Amino acid sequence: MSLPVIDAHTHLAPMLPDDVPAPAVPAALHDPDALTSHLAVNALDAAIVSIPPPYFRQGQDETASAAWVSTVNDGLLRRVAEHAALRPLAYLPLDQPAVALAEWERRRTDPRWVGASASAGGRSASLADPALEPLWRRLADDGAAMLLHPGDSADPRLREYYLANLLGNPVETAVAAAQLVFGGVLTRLPDLRILLVHCGGAVPALAGRWQRGHDTNRPGLDPAAEAPSAALRRLATDTLSHDPRVVELAAAVFGPDQLTLGSDWPFPMGTPDPRAVLANLPATLRARIEHGAARVFDHRL
Repeated sequence: MSLPVIDAHTHLAPMLPDDVPAPAVPAALHDPDALTSHLAVNALDAAIVSIPPPYFRQGQDETASAAWVSTVNDGLLRRVAEHAALRPLAYLPLDQPAVALAEWERRRTDPRWVGASASAGGRSASLADPALEPLWRRLADDGAAMLLHPGDSADPRLREYYLANLLGNPVETAVAAAQLVFGGVLTRLPDLRILLVHCGGAVPALAGRWQRGHDTNRPGLDPAAEAPSAALRRLATDTLSHDPRVVELAAAVFGPDQLTLGSDWPFPMGTPDPRAVLANLPATLRARIEHGAARVFDHRL
């Protein structure tokens, strides 16, 4: 039986109660029919759907955070309820590790969820923080994948030239990946499934530098730790790079079976055709990428 072809990186806004203020976002985020049309146009079988970053709302206290994530997750279920091809991810607030774990415990046995999503960077705790270890272990035990999407970049230098997105997003993803690699999270929990977006952000370009730091025993690094080059092959990523050369580099860094299609629909920095960047790649690699999400999300689809 052939594996389905899935867009692993799409967004929809949750349906919020009338008395809950919602951020201003593109109108298409409220239109699941438009996302379904995107699938039909591109001959895709399904989409993995997460809430967009304006809904992350990090920095709240535990009580407010718990209420917010419950609201947005319920709202995302309502948004996709009549669209079987749209498979949602439960949002977990990594700035509040206890809330994130409690929310996953509430959602983990509901078959409507195919995994989780969370903010890479932004106000999230370090992904190597011991406070997140119970969440990582539960996700690993459940065989549930987590999509890490960059949140807000706090660097004020990135306010001009759209750099918060053009530069900040790839860097936030790289910081999150570095914490997982150098903090030993991926080594301790080999069954943990993490999916990066934007073709791994800055990670493919930095992988050699990270390995050099390990090889030369730089300060703060554990010389007995798993080599970064090996740990990185435990991460998956979409191929939303806008440059086939970067996809080839990502395949070398993460491994060809760790890549998935991803469009970032409906944002302008995404692509209307997630296969376009693969056009000149070898046919065998293209096929692996097309079926990548089915491997990452496995039995939950």
